[in-house]
Amino acid sequence: MPLIKSISGIRGTIGNRVGEDLTNDDVILFTISYIKWLKSVYFSSNHSVVVGRDARTSGPMIESLVIQTLTSMGVNVISLGLSTTPTVEIAVTEENADGGIIITASHNPKNWNALKLLNHKGEFISQSDGNNILAIAETKPTIEKNIQKGNVKKVDNYISKHIDLILNLNSVNVQSIKKKQLKIVVDAVNSTGGIAIPELLKKMGVEVVELYCTPNGEFPHDPEPLKDNLKELSELVVKTKADLGIVVDPDVDRLAFVCENGDVFGEEYTLVACADYYLQQNPGNTVSNLSSSRAMKDLSNSKNCNHYFSKVGEVNVVELMKDKNAVIGGEGNGGIILPEFHYGRDALVGIALFLTHFSNLNMKMTELKNSLPVYYMSKSKVKLGEGVKLDEILKSMRDKYSEEEINTLDGLKIDFKDSWVHLRKSNTEPIIRIYSEAKSQNEANLLAEKFVSEVSKY
Repeated sequence: MPLIKSISGIRGTIGNRVGEDLTNDDVILFTISYIKWLKSVYFSSNHSVVVGRDARTSGPMIESLVIQTLTSMGVNVISLGLSTTPTVEIAVTEENADGGIIITASHNPKNWNALKLLNHKGEFISQSDGNNILAIAETKPTIEKNIQKGNVKKVDNYISKHIDLILNLNSVNVQSIKKKQLKIVVDAVNSTGGIAIPELLKKMGVEVVELYCTPNGEFPHDPEPLKDNLKELSELVVKTKADLGIVVDPDVDRLAFVCENGDVFGEEYTLVACADYYLQQNPGNTVSNLSSSRAMKDLSNSKNCNHYFSKVGEVNVVELMKDKNAVIGGEGNGGIILPEFHYGRDALVGIALFLTHFSNLNMKMTELKNSLPVYYMSKSKVKLGEGVKLDEILKSMRDKYSEEEINTLDGLKIDFKDSWVHLRKSNTEPIIRIYSEAKSQNEANLLAEKFVSEVSKY
């Protein structure tokens, strides 16, 4: 499988197959290229970069390579060690650093890892900046000689700093949450959410039941927070008579909930529920991506707020949020972006907003879910065969369904009256993702199956 280079980072499986795996040489090359780019566009006299990682077993090795490369280039490193993606983002601005590198492959399996790159605002680099870094990498740059080495400052309390900043937000009501006396089960897939989520919850007076909260990188199940991967969490919520369950991905930027009866609340509804609360106090524009539920648009419109759809990818969502001055946004994969705090998906912020909302309601999780616009989604994928040209597939589909509402901003989205389907190439895997949504699960599944069948013919 070729090394994947996209707005989602430099990503691959860990091994020594040149051009296929994420090798030591790749880590060094792209770290050098990133710093070369950073120096060319923005580099203060501080010359510092924040580095943090999730709990993958390959993390310490890659972290060591990154830090050695940075210091050899004269860059001072603020090393957070085990951390979360949003925590690193926060640390960049809090430390007035020039950028940040997060060592994580997000929702990918444990044999993957990646470098996620941040600018001096603690935000993911843009598509054009990423292309510039890739162009620099093509020149095979090396570390300049006779440079004074940078130093390393280890800071191990940034998760706590991050949590305290969240608890001080006007939109978070800690006292209201404490009065609710909640019991919550947490599945952190044995990554850094196991450090962050229990600490956040305990500071809000929540009784925490930990499931897979040991940050040893041994993921007990597929780390993507989807329904099929949450069986144990659902069972433990029911067994312990908890109010709800929380699951995050390995780098803690995606968030999903489980209801008190074990039913999955749905990662699509994480953003919808948080927006339902936040727009009551802060009406304004909202943004989600084209693969996200119509429920977000319906909810926003019901509150006389405008909603906009962006291309898939956090960078694209943030760009449109800034353009439309959105007050809240994110992605249907459980990613919450709150500009009041920072422009990055942040599961910790999502938890605090959601629990503030939930604590103000006299209802159970199942009742809250039923109070929101009702849609059902199906998510499928088709592996790309050798030589398959995605553009030709999408053109053929576009022609076939030309009488429907068509959007080609990002792949192909076909809007039917009561449903839609979105076909696009993944940023992180060599596959075509096929998302569909309808008024019933059966309709959504049938729609997805229909398009999987059509795509598979090519």
